[in-house]
Amino acid sequence: MHITELDTTDLAALAERFAGADHLVFLDSAMPHAKLGRYSYLTASPYAVLEAGQDGARFAGRPLDGDPLTALGAALSAQRAEAHPDLPPFQGGAAGFIAYDYGRRLERLPAPAVDDLGVPDAMLGLYDWVVACDHHRDRAWLISTGAPETEPAPRAARAKARADEVLARLARPVPSAPVAAAPAAPLPFRSNFDRAAYVEAIRACVDYVLAGDIFQANIAQRFLADLPADFDPWAFYRRLRRRNAAPFGAYLAFGDLVVASSSPERFVSVTGDLVEARPIKGTTKRWADPHADGASSRVLLASEKDRAENVMIVDLLRNDISRVSRPGEVDVPTLCGLETYASVHHLVSVVTGRLREGLGVIDLLRASFPGGSITGAPKLRAMEIITELERHARGVYCGSIGWIGFSGDADFNIAIRTATIARGKAVFQAGGGITALSDPAAEYDESLTKARAVFEAFGGVLDEAGADRARATAGGLR
Repeated sequence: MHITELDTTDLAALAERFAGADHLVFLDSAMPHAKLGRYSYLTASPYAVLEAGQDGARFAGRPLDGDPLTALGAALSAQRAEAHPDLPPFQGGAAGFIAYDYGRRLERLPAPAVDDLGVPDAMLGLYDWVVACDHHRDRAWLISTGAPETEPAPRAARAKARADEVLARLARPVPSAPVAAAPAAPLPFRSNFDRAAYVEAIRACVDYVLAGDIFQANIAQRFLADLPADFDPWAFYRRLRRRNAAPFGAYLAFGDLVVASSSPERFVSVTGDLVEARPIKGTTKRWADPHADGASSRVLLASEKDRAENVMIVDLLRNDISRVSRPGEVDVPTLCGLETYASVHHLVSVVTGRLREGLGVIDLLRASFPGGSITGAPKLRAMEIITELERHARGVYCGSIGWIGFSGDADFNIAIRTATIARGKAVFQAGGGITALSDPAAEYDESLTKARAVFEAFGGVLDEAGADRARATAGGLR
């Protein structure tokens, strides 16, 4: 391993030096936090890429038979190495996204009626170097591992050569530019629902709850816009991270596909054998006036509906994590705690477990993906209802973005407050958990509250007439 301490911790500025690089990954803890927002990572130019799409899977440029996650796990095991204890935990390994729709590879589930972007089910690169920042210590390092070489001498030589390449790129001057203003002309977004149709969908979901099909389901609306030819995804992400700083942000530039996320939610992390999930259920908007803002948070903490919703998802995650954990080792150290972000307050719980001997991150992902906080309970029936009511493929939204290290440690977000840019279009979604106590009109307003920061970063407006047209194209509700 070749380690070089850097003289800057501004990874956003360093990322600009890798504009156009192959499979750029910037995992960005833009919101300072002693634990959750402690580390950020930057890497590019992987030595192999796993892509699972509708036409099959490919790994390192070759068709892949069998389970993509199994192949990824085998490739990581071939490079198994203990992490340096004094450095940030991701020191090379796999990074990228697993889309929500990967769930159909794990369970027998219906396909969505509409998939107009064709986003892969998963895309993860295997990276032999990473720039890792510890915000708590205000230090950053370039870590070069020498992978995929396995013999000591070739591995050391590759680690040094790759470090030299990266350092040369980091030394390039890049003009310092202010965060770009939003486009002068508003970007018109159209939803797959107008207000009336979204209310209708929520009522249909409540009917499923009352009929005993489910306890809750997460229903979202989808916003889509055609992008101008000069649209700059990186400038958009810089605005997003400024407006909605979050501990689990990310910017992935995978050729013509760009994913920009400002997620506040951890899906799962693994440190040694310790598993942690941090489900969010319960949201209210923030106010500029401190008294109104404090009152808003107290109302959320006292909300019977939001607390019930959170507790149900905690039970679901306890069940998922227990499938791969030692008996008696699943715990809930925090139940319905309040966390505050740029534009909203959330109720957040913490669920922990300890992996059974011989099991690792891949087993955990199979047992728990996608995250229960963005499906509902029971999970499989909730996912069926989501597909029926939303009708569109979710893509990266409500999937996960993150990393798996050569050490076996990992950290993945829940891809909410997340935009996908592909084929000249931008798409993002926002929604919420629906229970028997849900007010359909209030749920529509909450979805717009959650979407507000992303709209602002795009300079976008919601075109209600466009929502009617989009719904007609998708066929409406069944």
